Order: sequence, then structure tokens, then C-alpha cells
Amino acid sequence: MPTDFIADLLGDWSVQVNIASTALKTVLVIIMAVVLGCERSRNRHAAGLRTLIVLSIGSMFAGIGDVYFITVLNVGFSFLSAAVFIGISIITANTIIFSSKNQIMGLTTSVGVWAMSIISAILGFGLYTAALIGFAALMVGLLAFSKMETYIKNKSNHFEIHLELKSRGSLQDFITMAREFGLKIDNLELNPAYANSGLSVYTVRLTIVGKELRKKSHSDIIEALSVLDCVYYVEKIG
Repeated sequence: MPTDFIADLLGDWSVQVNIASTALKTVLVIIMAVVLGCERSRNRHAAGLRTLIVLSIGSMFAGIGDVYFITVLNVGFSFLSAAVFIGISIITANTIIFSSKNQIMGLTTSVGVWAMSIISAILGFGLYTAALIGFAALMVGLLAFSKMETYIKNKSNHFEIHLELKSRGSLQDFITMAREFGLKIDNLELNPAYANSGLSVYTVRLTIVGKELRKKSHSDIIEALSVLDCVYYVEKIG
């Protein structure tokens, strides 16, 4: 008997393995995949709309298959869904990369894809309400908390920059002037990706220690650093 709120409204057929329930789940999972794909594309973090749709449909059918195997063939565990989750974990892990600026890229999209696969499988099991609530929570996390995350980062006394100096000999000058500004250098790493560019490129973690500087935004500090004679280019990471 249905135990899901939406399934209760739809009837027993919605949780059984049949053409009608499969068609309904397929339509729902495609809509959710399109919404997530459009959100990622809008923020220039495209996971590939077709990829998301195919992945979501595959996870959903894994859930449907497990329902059939458990209820009809008396298989004791959800082996299809387990295989899908393992495969997707491997795929999404391989999509996380480090840019030439030592910046992690693709992490949020990879986690979103992983979460979408779980939601799709849950829908395949016939848990419509849980799947829709989970998807709504996923979208709220991506949309509503993005601005909050940015605000918190901008108010932090700690931030990281990508720094390009005109020469390696300019490093000491930069360190001296940064300290005069009221900045503490927590970590400084040479970026080997620019080894033959003629530039001296670093990833620098900074802490704002000057009282007056704490009143400034990160963009104001970056702008002040960019006009130093020894600096060729500087930008905030993240």
C-alpha cells in the first residue's frame, strides 16, 4: 500500500511498476533535470543538460528496477541503485579540477549531480513527496544561499588571491608593502603552471590585521594591491 503523501493521492498504481507510473516518473525527473541544468548553465557551471537528463533517467530506472526485483523477485537489497551511486560518485569526482590559479572548479556542480541522482532514485522507488521536497531543498541551497555565501566571504578577514608579479625579485617588495597595508600573509605558493611565462605567479592566502583595512571590502584591497609597481595582475580567488 502507498505510504507516500502524493502516492496516496494518486493511488496504488503510482507505486507499482507499470507503464503509467513509469511515464509519470520519467516526466517528473526530466523536468527536475532541466531545471537544475538551466540553473547551472545560468551561473556558467554547466554540467551538460543532456548529461543531467540521461543521468537522472538512469538513476530513476535503477530505482524502478530495484522495486521490481525486491517486490516481485524477492531480491534482498537495492543493487541497481547502489551500482548507480558508486558509478556517479566516480564520475563526479573526476569532474572536479584545479585551475591554473589553484582554484577548485566543478565541486558544487558535481555534488549537485550526485544529489540529483539520489533524488531520481528515490522518485523511482515511488517516494514522490520525498523526491520533490529533496529537489526543492537542492534548488533552494543553490539559489538562495549563493548570495549569503558571497556576503559571508566578503565580510571575512581571510581571503585568497591569484598574484602575478613582474619578476621573482619583486616578491620581497610585495611582502613588505602587504604588511604595511595591514595584511598578514598566511601562505604563499608558487604556481608552476606559469613557469615559462616570464611572470612570477603565486597563490597567496591573506588575513586582514589592520583595523582601518577591516573597514574596506575585499575588492577595495585588491584594487589597492593592483596598482603596486611590482604587481602585474591580481584577483581574488573564490
